[in-house]
Amino acid sequence: MTAPATARARARAELTREILDAARAQLATDGADRLSLRAVARELQMVPSGLYRYYASRDDLLTALIVAAYDALGDAADRALAAAPAGDHRRRWRDVCRAVRTWAVSHPHEFALVYGSPVPGYRAPADTVGPATRVYTLLLGVLTDAARAGQLAPAPGGEALPTGLHEDTTALLATLDVAALGAARLLRAITAWTQVLGAVGQEVFGHLAGAFRDDALFFDHTVDLMADLVGLPPG
Repeated sequence: MTAPATARARARAELTREILDAARAQLATDGADRLSLRAVARELQMVPSGLYRYYASRDDLLTALIVAAYDALGDAADRALAAAPAGDHRRRWRDVCRAVRTWAVSHPHEFALVYGSPVPGYRAPADTVGPATRVYTLLLGVLTDAARAGQLAPAPGGEALPTGLHEDTTALLATLDVAALGAARLLRAITAWTQVLGAVGQEVFGHLAGAFRDDALFFDHTVDLMADLVGLPPG
């Protein structure tokens, strides 16, 4: 009984990969808003009803693609962090950010799916939240490690946050389990991540074309400025 079940599971996993690969190819040619289960089934020479046994709707397939993209990005960031020197927190920050850029440049259509324009009519379910926050959680972990090691510059003295931002950021401290950072530093970390992600998006979407001779050098400069912002000392 076990062997046939295992064989079926392997076959299902393989076909699931083929479905996602075909859907990614359609993303590249037609865009996420034109993703079609029928077109994917046609590409795989399947009847649509067969595909529906794997993904009941276009939104289910989109969710699978989104989670897979976030997981691939998170895996790349995990590998970069694992390879970085344990005690050099600025280097760890830089290497995670570089991994984000490298993955995005290599997978522009998947990056666009998760960080580009929303797909009309699609609402991401709650199970995308965990994968979506993996990289950000890693960067917060780097800052927390640096804080506990006494390797963060002193917190901005007397930095006053607008009331609404202070309340929201204070709530996030507990939710994200990063109380060691404090509200002002967490807000700076959020700002830094949006700037790093924005620099990646500007490059991937072609908005920096012709501006710099070396996009990687510009990106590294941005990452270092953001490391300064969050208080990571030079290596």
